[in-house]
Amino acid sequence: MEERHTTHPLEVKNYDTDRLRQEYLVENLFEFNKVKIVYNYGDRMIIGGVYPEKILNLEAVEVLKSEYFLERREMGVINIGGKGCIFVDGVEHTLDNMDGIYIGMGAKDIKFTSIQEDNLSKFYFISTLANAAYPTTKIRNKEVIGMELGNWESANERVLYKYIYPEGVKSCQLVMGITMLKDGSVWNSMPPHTHARRGEVYLYFNIPKDDIVIHFMGESTQTRNIVVKNEECVISPYWSIHSGVGTKNYAFIWAMAGENQLFSDANSIELTSLR
Repeated sequence: MEERHTTHPLEVKNYDTDRLRQEYLVENLFEFNKVKIVYNYGDRMIIGGVYPEKILNLEAVEVLKSEYFLERREMGVINIGGKGCIFVDGVEHTLDNMDGIYIGMGAKDIKFTSIQEDNLSKFYFISTLANAAYPTTKIRNKEVIGMELGNWESANERVLYKYIYPEGVKSCQLVMGITMLKDGSVWNSMPPHTHARRGEVYLYFNIPKDDIVIHFMGESTQTRNIVVKNEECVISPYWSIHSGVGTKNYAFIWAMAGENQLFSDANSIELTSLR
């Protein structure tokens, strides 16, 4: 397990490239036949990756001080690999590529496995604190209605899919979904914004082997960037913008947790104010 601590924006002004990556970039999230866990003290979000050939259990980690992983937590899972299964207290849920599942607080026994030996599953999960239990719910990608955003002229045509949110699959505080950029588009979340009441995590994926995404972060007048490769995460603190541009179109899973679940509370930033 890795731990990531909260940082103050005044400190980040002095970070070099290596320190930025150390604090905010999560690499090697999908390790063969392992459950990888990164505990982020910002909003107490846990980032996880499971790349199973055999059945793998989700065990409680020491930092939680709990009997089982979801004793005081909830989680969302999206499969970005081959078809696989998640067992929640003995109930089997089959997830195709891009399918997801919400697992409510109180679920004790969680297992992951792949179905196809030649195309293993890659389960990406985010777990957040919870004080209420909501039903475990499977989310089929083909049933999620996409929201068209952006335009061709700005190279940011994209489709946003909400998986876990107040008007859909309900949770205590987790909000989660996928954004996919269309061919020829490379910008996401530009003009940028911040969420003063929520932290956010981006998992970038579907990036070709020889391509990259440049993720922009920091205060609007003190911007910084991190070069991201396929299946790497960036942790975005509440005070930071979170935007990116790729050398080719790509996709990312976004997840938020904090004081509220409102999409409308984002603080928009004008492009002319960026530095």
